[in-house]
Amino acid sequence: MLEHELLKMDVSGYTERKQGLTYLSWAHAWAQALQVDADANFHVHTFDGKAYMDVNGTGMVWVDVTLGGKTRTCWLPVMDYKNKPITNPDSFAVNTAIMRCLTKCLAWFGLGLNVYAGDDLPLVSDEPKQEKKAEPPKEEKKKPAFSRQEAENLTLFGDTLLQYIEIQRSEADLRSYWKSNQEQIDKIKAHMPDLYEIIVTKFKEAKANV
Repeated sequence: MLEHELLKMDVSGYTERKQGLTYLSWAHAWAQALQVDADANFHVHTFDGKAYMDVNGTGMVWVDVTLGGKTRTCWLPVMDYKNKPITNPDSFAVNTAIMRCLTKCLAWFGLGLNVYAGDDLPLVSDEPKQEKKAEPPKEEKKKPAFSRQEAENLTLFGDTLLQYIEIQRSEADLRSYWKSNQEQIDKIKAHMPDLYEIIVTKFKEAKANV
């Protein structure tokens, strides 16, 4: 079926972006159409000798495309670079609209329809879809066990640290003692946050009073 064949064609390499929209090159679109039907042709409607229909001072172009023995009609406003209808359009704007309308009409046969649908890939593929395999859940890293003995040792160290803080009279000594016991203090922070808060508070009080 002709439409099925056109839907499979990948035209992503012949598109360009303008004002946030994606456009397919009309020349490439027509070349692809001729590949599937050498007798393909198109017809531009005229209105009172003009290649566009007057709509309240703006223009609307109409194009017929015959492909595979079928004829389809498409229409498109004559627009500026902001995709706004042009009042009293000139010949250049009308010609641009006709070529865009031709490409849009070919999309009605399936060619480049994915561009209008906002997709990067053709809507039909010969390759079977491969289902994504579900990834096994990642195992959470277990925190190393914190034994009762370690808790008792840290509590004892914390009490000693609090006593040391109370008798210090130099900020330099306080900082030195803290740095030299940083590893133990970090363990208290990780496993005994309540005790850590008490130690930090006492340290700040001592620092303010020396």
